[in-house]
Amino acid sequence: MTDSSVAALRAAPGPAARTRVWDLPTRLFHWALAVAVIGMLFTGLTGAMEWHFRIGYLVLALLLFRLLWGFVGGRWSRFGAFVYGPSSLAAYLRGRAHPDHLIGHTPLGALSVFAVLIILALQVATGLMADDEISASGPLARFVSSEIVSRATGWHKAQGKWIVIVLASLHVLAVMFYVLVKRHSLVRPMVTGDKLVAPAADGRMAPSRDDAASRWLALVLFALCAGAAWWVSSLRV
Repeated sequence: MTDSSVAALRAAPGPAARTRVWDLPTRLFHWALAVAVIGMLFTGLTGAMEWHFRIGYLVLALLLFRLLWGFVGGRWSRFGAFVYGPSSLAAYLRGRAHPDHLIGHTPLGALSVFAVLIILALQVATGLMADDEISASGPLARFVSSEIVSRATGWHKAQGKWIVIVLASLHVLAVMFYVLVKRHSLVRPMVTGDKLVAPAADGRMAPSRDDAASRWLALVLFALCAGAAWWVSSLRV
């Protein structure tokens, strides 16, 4: 290694630069899921079951898309970018997080993301198998035993619903805490896609890919996921 290379590696990072962190498909997914969850809760609480089912199929399509996008999406949207070990979480809680862990989802934020995705997947799955024995029956209810239907219905209408409400409330409170206390907006980057990121010592940035090709790929993937959700819905009698 030359003297100039060593000097470059030891040089202090330059000023923060605007960097694409959240690609457009991820941003659209985030806001579409937020609206869909609100709609799902509202229609469930008010008894508008046909709309509840329709929004549930939308949530199913969105979750399937996010599962696929977690492997082929922009760098910071991939699951590999925010699957952290216990040591990373402990370092973050002690205020000694690695700089890269503060660009996309933080270790604590990653736990929140996975919790929301898992509980929503469970809520959708139980909804597909639920039956209120009056007029609303999920499309998969006729393919499983009455015991599973009963358990799925009980979870969907009780524990699952309240866990979703609690997680959604905690998410909103966390965003407000960052804005009001830490003076750090989490909303703007999820709208524009960009964050101010300090370059590494070698001067390289790590933006997410967000070009026309990746957006077309996302559109094709979502169309396939929507088709799968439509097929599930067609099983309802």
